[in-house]
Amino acid sequence: MFKNYFKTAWRNLLKNKFYSLINIAGLTVGLVVGILILLWVQDERSFDSYHQKTADIYRMELWGGTGASKQIWTQVVGPMGPLAKKELPEVTEQVRVCYNYFFSLYRYQDKVFADETVYFADPTLFSVFDFPLVEGNAAQPFADAHSVVITKKTARKFFGNEDALGKVISADGKENFTVTGVINDIPLNSSLQYTMLMPMTLMAQKQLENKVDINTDFNYYQYVTFLQLKPGASPGPLTTKLREIHLRHKADDTDAEYLLQPLAKMHLYNADGSDAGIQTVNIFTIIALLILTIACINYVNLSTARAMLRSKEVSMRKIVGAAKIHLFLQFIVETALLFLLSATLAVVLVWMAMPLFNQVSGKQLVFSLADRHLWTIILSTIMATLVASSIYPAMLLSSFDPLKALKSKLSISRGDAAFRKVLVVTQFASSVILIVGTFVIYRQLTYIRTKDLGYDKSHVLSFWMRDMAHEYETAKGALLRQAGVQGVTASTASILNMGGISGDNDWDGKGANQTFIVHPIAVDKDFLSFFKMTLTAGSGFTGTKADSTHFLLNEAAVKEIGMKDPIGKKFRMWKTTGTIVGVVKDFHFASMKEKIGPAVFFSNGGNFSRIYVRTTGAYAAKTIQTAGALFSQYNKDYPFSYAFLDDTFNSLYQSEEREGTLFFYFAFIAIAISCLGLFALAAYTTQNRFREIGIRKVLGATVGEIIGLLAKDFVRLVLIAIVIAMPVAWYAMDHWLAGFAYRTGIGWTVFVFSGLITLAIAVITISSQAVKAAVANPVKSLQTE
Repeated sequence: MFKNYFKTAWRNLLKNKFYSLINIAGLTVGLVVGILILLWVQDERSFDSYHQKTADIYRMELWGGTGASKQIWTQVVGPMGPLAKKELPEVTEQVRVCYNYFFSLYRYQDKVFADETVYFADPTLFSVFDFPLVEGNAAQPFADAHSVVITKKTARKFFGNEDALGKVISADGKENFTVTGVINDIPLNSSLQYTMLMPMTLMAQKQLENKVDINTDFNYYQYVTFLQLKPGASPGPLTTKLREIHLRHKADDTDAEYLLQPLAKMHLYNADGSDAGIQTVNIFTIIALLILTIACINYVNLSTARAMLRSKEVSMRKIVGAAKIHLFLQFIVETALLFLLSATLAVVLVWMAMPLFNQVSGKQLVFSLADRHLWTIILSTIMATLVASSIYPAMLLSSFDPLKALKSKLSISRGDAAFRKVLVVTQFASSVILIVGTFVIYRQLTYIRTKDLGYDKSHVLSFWMRDMAHEYETAKGALLRQAGVQGVTASTASILNMGGISGDNDWDGKGANQTFIVHPIAVDKDFLSFFKMTLTAGSGFTGTKADSTHFLLNEAAVKEIGMKDPIGKKFRMWKTTGTIVGVVKDFHFASMKEKIGPAVFFSNGGNFSRIYVRTTGAYAAKTIQTAGALFSQYNKDYPFSYAFLDDTFNSLYQSEEREGTLFFYFAFIAIAISCLGLFALAAYTTQNRFREIGIRKVLGATVGEIIGLLAKDFVRLVLIAIVIAMPVAWYAMDHWLAGFAYRTGIGWTVFVFSGLITLAIAVITISSQAVKAAVANPVKSLQTE
């Protein structure tokens, strides 16, 4: 029986090649895009889920500060992890991880590398997380303070095919580390990315040299700390207990509040539950469903529209004894065959498109037929789309009254016609929403690029000085003597990412329990003039010894501490008490998703780490060459690495750029699929009204009137879709823009342009068939009457 179903289905596909190709093309494109997006979504949602103990692992975070400076720190003080394990029975283990800023150059024989991601870690990292040692002693990953555990990729890079265990790596030519363990390469969908791990005991030794005990000090917030709780333990009550532990050791931190963020939510959520990427994932999920829905609508629309053409076939089958279930199965098999062809093409195209999709999305997804997640997504997408597309047409086609069909008295009900119209409206409303989204993202990115940042970043070359920092003034003079170099300055942090924070400060008029979290940055005397920053009060640094006790605050800092007439007032940061000599106009030193935070400029006697060189477009290449040669003079073993501030600034919004690009492609594909269906519907409508058109032309109707007659119903549906889509698009994109502290408005022009583009494309699609019918010779259409 099923063999006969397939034969009949295949003959029907060949008989109606035009509509079959339309259906296959629409379904294939929809499946390709839907599968690619859902693979991206699955990858985002899978972050950190591969650890067996994921459900019991939490990152300890601190919510500190008061007023506008209140913020969440993902790094806490060193003692909190061990104290939590010692004092809280709900905690079974703790892990501290800290970035290794002591070493930067690693050598093995004649191989030198400066791009390793190196962290200090407690040995419990390997028992709490699934980073098993494939070589070495899992019970004792670090034999001593000068041991190192590396990934397989790092081992191959350093040692080739040689056994890594026991090999010695030199760090900065000062200290040697013995490889005592090798772990598998850390998956890309992990929030924890390391290539080399050194023992926390070494960090403790080095901090002791600075008279800091990492197990008792409550001033330095630089440890990412994870707690493994007992299965079923609630993290809520533990946050209060952690605060009590903190205050017992440092009573003046009255603003400190602890949070425990689940490991599984680290990638997509902030510790307070706010969006850190989940909104984008949800939007892309909706887009995948919209595009798959549009593809399904094409098939349903064409199947139901052409139902009248198959009415007599269905009736004859019923008269010769076919039951309704047999007819239902026949049409299900026809749809399944169509989907089989589309799905096969889709899988091939997904495989071919994967490199391009990875390039656009910034992912490194791998198309592996052995990956069960891949097949889960592909099969579930295909099956869901098949079910959505096949049920209604099959029910409609199998329900005809055979006698009425044979007498040609059968007609599609108003309900069926209305249903098709609703589907067309849904298609184009979805397309309009995507077009609006593309425009809004583009406008926001344009706003970001053109907004006054409060400083001039054009043609500024920046790089870390490393050993060159010891001879900064000499290097600065050498650069200034070069043609095309317009200025040189330096600081301790990047002006685009002043990530350092400090709450160790005091000032005239400080209120009780008031905490001021500030971003400190040491700069040289030319920093403000170099970046063309504006002083709203006072003066800048002079390059004299007096600068060592002078501070410059930005407007946000002055507002936060509530100080009026700040010039001349006392201010202390860390152990230095001095005077506020100037107020700097607010400038954007972080992403525009964040409000401008408090910043303090100070002088540290020339102990800088990052240098900035302003050049011109014409001399850029020469300046890079000169800077590289000068850098190599002081850093013989280090590769020269630089970046222009414009590029660094653009990288802050790389995810938004990718979203905009993907939105554009998705909108284009949605419109293309919708128009494909509209084209087929217009062709079918024109075919059905061919004789009517001939009669109208004989009676004097013009080409324009014929085109209007055929197009008006479709245009009306597209206009309804535009009206419905506008409020939905406004709500969705206003919600997206809410993620930016500094944002553009959506504006009515976005909706006008989006609507006009959609309408124009739809009209062109319809007209291609309408014009063909309108200019046809009416004699041909009347000959068969």
